[in-house]
Amino acid sequence: MDATSKVAVRMEIVDETSVNQRLDNFLLKVLKGVPKSHVYRLLRRGEVRVNGQRAQPERRLVVDDKVRIPPVRLGAASDSTAAVDSHEPSLLARHVQFEDDWIVVLDKPSGWAVHGGSGVARGVIEQLRAERPEARFLELVHRIDRDTSGLLLLAKKRSALIRLHADLREGRVTKHYRVLAHGTWRKGKRTVDARLQQTMVAPAEKRMRVDESGVTATTVFTPLATWKAFSLLDAHLLTGRTHQIRVHLAHVGNPILGDDKYGDPERDKPLKRLGIRRLMLHAFSLEFAHPETGQIIQMEAPLPPDFDSFIAQLDARSEEQRALRAAGAVHAQTV
Repeated sequence: MDATSKVAVRMEIVDETSVNQRLDNFLLKVLKGVPKSHVYRLLRRGEVRVNGQRAQPERRLVVDDKVRIPPVRLGAASDSTAAVDSHEPSLLARHVQFEDDWIVVLDKPSGWAVHGGSGVARGVIEQLRAERPEARFLELVHRIDRDTSGLLLLAKKRSALIRLHADLREGRVTKHYRVLAHGTWRKGKRTVDARLQQTMVAPAEKRMRVDESGVTATTVFTPLATWKAFSLLDAHLLTGRTHQIRVHLAHVGNPILGDDKYGDPERDKPLKRLGIRRLMLHAFSLEFAHPETGQIIQMEAPLPPDFDSFIAQLDARSEEQRALRAAGAVHAQTV
């Protein structure tokens, strides 16, 4: 079929992977590569039928619903199908840390958005769907920021997504991050319990700020290493609010290196010469119950090369300073 041909009428039978899914989201999933605006136009015109009748976008589907999808004209190969149509090698295969019939765990690189939107044509979830056109269900279980690297959990069945979402809400999923922060952390293990409120800083830009009227947000920070002006911390999320770690560290005076939203631009400036060109936040570990077997799964993602390299530089400088101090002490004793 060429890029401008029509596909035939499709009749999709809803199975358990799509139970309780909205009709519009179901169509966006099965019509990969079709612009969202066109999908909604089909719905407005009544060209999509469920069990022979017109249906609204918010309709929730049930098992054995028959969804009639009219012929859809595709334009030139879109972003979301390019990797498949051009037979390019998979961009995500080497980042898969674990996979079975229920879930996928990826080690997401920094700079990859987890989903498209806000100027991003295609994120991890769209890319994975494009690389696996045969998959009937693929959804994000949780999200991490575009510039954050590390472990990302996805569901391959709706029942798995529902169970994992319930575990997240009930605090049964354990998430630890590695963070490089400005300043020497001298507080020991510390729990930061500061409520967060969303605010608009520009017409299309939302940020979070500490505000007593906001939602509960709790992070436990544990120092792993400290240097003269930097600290490596473990951040244990007890809640999962947007930008929680970033806002909490800025709040206590230890912003994350490379944080362009909540960080310290003046302290970040000289770091570019040392190779720091990203947010130094890494989703290091995940512990959760498998949605089907109940078995506890523990995953860890090693620190990325740029993270490791900067820590090595800090260690080397610290060792040099200790050697210089020792040499100075010996010199002082001999004069």
